Amino acid sequence: MKIFNYFLSLLIMLTLLPLNGNTQEKEDPFLWLEDIEGEKSLQWVKAQNEKTVAELKKYPEFQEIKEEILNILDSQDRIPTPSIRGDYVYNFWQDKNHERGVWRRTSFQQYLSPSPAWETVLDIDSLSQAENEKWVYKGASFLYPDYERCMLRLSRGGSDAVVMREFDLKKKNFIKDGFYLPQAKGIASWIDENTLLVCTDFGEGTLTTSGYPRMAKVWNRGTDLKEAELLYEGKTDDMGVWGFVINTQERQYRLIERALTFYTFQTYVKEDGELIKLDIPEDSEVGGFFKNQMFIHLKSDWKPGNETYPQGALISIDYDRFLRGAQDFSIILTPDARSSITSFQTTENYLLLNLLTNVRSELYQYTLQGGKWQKQKVNTPDYGTISIGSTDEFSDRYFFTYTNFLNPSTLYFVSESGKNIQKVKSLPDFFDSSQLMVQQFEVASQDGTMIPYFVVSPQNMQNDGSHPTLLYAYGGFEIPMLPRYNATVGTAWLKRGGVYVVANIRGGGEFGPKWHQAGLKENRQRVYDDFIAVSQDLIDRKITSPEHLGIMGGSNGGLLVGVAFTQRPDLYNAVVCAVPLLDMKRYNKLLAGASWMAEYGNPDISEQWEYIKQYSPYQNLKKNQDYPRVFFNTTTRDDRVHPGHARKMAAKMADQGHPFFYFENTEGGHGSGVTHEQQALMLALEYVYLHKMLK
Repeated sequence: MKIFNYFLSLLIMLTLLPLNGNTQEKEDPFLWLEDIEGEKSLQWVKAQNEKTVAELKKYPEFQEIKEEILNILDSQDRIPTPSIRGDYVYNFWQDKNHERGVWRRTSFQQYLSPSPAWETVLDIDSLSQAENEKWVYKGASFLYPDYERCMLRLSRGGSDAVVMREFDLKKKNFIKDGFYLPQAKGIASWIDENTLLVCTDFGEGTLTTSGYPRMAKVWNRGTDLKEAELLYEGKTDDMGVWGFVINTQERQYRLIERALTFYTFQTYVKEDGELIKLDIPEDSEVGGFFKNQMFIHLKSDWKPGNETYPQGALISIDYDRFLRGAQDFSIILTPDARSSITSFQTTENYLLLNLLTNVRSELYQYTLQGGKWQKQKVNTPDYGTISIGSTDEFSDRYFFTYTNFLNPSTLYFVSESGKNIQKVKSLPDFFDSSQLMVQQFEVASQDGTMIPYFVVSPQNMQNDGSHPTLLYAYGGFEIPMLPRYNATVGTAWLKRGGVYVVANIRGGGEFGPKWHQAGLKENRQRVYDDFIAVSQDLIDRKITSPEHLGIMGGSNGGLLVGVAFTQRPDLYNAVVCAVPLLDMKRYNKLLAGASWMAEYGNPDISEQWEYIKQYSPYQNLKKNQDYPRVFFNTTTRDDRVHPGHARKMAAKMADQGHPFFYFENTEGGHGSGVTHEQQALMLALEYVYLHKMLK
């Protein structure tokens, strides 16, 4: 388990910061759209929504596409994602009868059966109705080792900020006068039944400028949160402070991570009442513990003694020996230039490691024998994407999924021995893929770097430039874009004659830290050059043409497509720009943009603004330029990427006379909605738009 990645959804939570008053902001005529809940802003949003929905609903296949998507989302044949906790397998489930979802559980034996008998733990729809709140389930932190209590995380409307409430898993109810944390963007870990390690908003002055907690405290049952014991306090300009409790069969570990930036940390451990700073590189990740071995995932070369440990490697050392000064790490795996470690987890006796080689997954089981790591490849299907699912620390049983573009995702169960692999559940064929094919190409980017990409198309496709083609990519934060079965893409796009392309551009994690770091800060244009190179190659191969080429991206990917259509509007005829960053002059002042400056740079430093302003879409939009008719979408309750980015870009386009589509969901956080109905509407609008523009 990677500590940082495990809590990534929490680490990227953001907080609205006050607007400052520099000259550029005063000159921005659309600054008022940053007022998220302002009456004038919401009136503008309502007007845009009505125009977009009215026009796109006229498309002949709109209702059919929406119903097909909704049927997929509500399908009882979906794989119920398993989460092992003690004797139970837990799952969160939404369908047409449970719009907000039901948190449920069953036994192992039942889960492995074709039709498990589920026991409801908490009905979120009923809770929302009883408490008159639009609650959204955001997970739970369980009390180890019996898992009979948890801190349940509930969000209002899908925002990242959560309320945390103590829940009794035996009685299946909230504990009266139990632990309760008001809405905040923090975390809580159990030390024992009566003690929590808490990082939250403790009141005025306790957050960083990025909007994260900067204090970690120990909170005892029966005392006021204000009386919690301060364990560690970071600085206001840190990204945040996070406290974790990790339990293994050998012992409990308590860690504090002071996030200096999104990618650099100082890690402390609590031992014998003392906080000890770990002497490891600030850009490395502490990946957890296994049989008292501490895992370190390196993002750069490290030479702590006489040996150099290479970038991208996963290394380990006995924790107690390390605290005494030992530096003789064992190298578990060093990826090569075309591979990377995407994830790793542990069971009772195995370290499970997911390796990505040329954007294809391999799964390995490692055992520790005589202080040496021994590996064995797990017999998984080839040429696809493997994801390690839930594991059990009290046995060697675990789940993993396999998926690719054309074959329905399949869930596998590995038995307690860690050897017998059983196919448990699989998605149905939501679309006919028998006449489709997948090809992997690569193209030289502007600086000569070869960029791979996948093309999913009809087998009998003629390269005549006529095919409606959707290109998707992300290009940031070391997140890889991998082959996967996407029933919505298959149903709404592929089965209707579209070609689907996924590009593995720099900034992602397909080929390890170096691939990501190649696109940071002053090198950001490389990411956009990669994307443009793939776009041009699709045209040069006559798979498509500018008239039929559309692009899609969300969040950082929304910035990607925003840059693409402002730099090369001649290449595209459709752009789905979802929950995007677009105003890169103010991004660090909106919500937690300050935490992303390690990725993009600081626009308040003139030298860094010099390279940011070259690509910032909001600043580079031109009146006397022809652009594709862009579809912007976002959500009002997105407290991760400020909806003002999409709002202001659309308003500026309107002011310059450029047509566009705009839709803003009132719920959903950093996504497409909370309920399946909301999600189906958003997705149907997107795909109808693509069909309308590209056919």
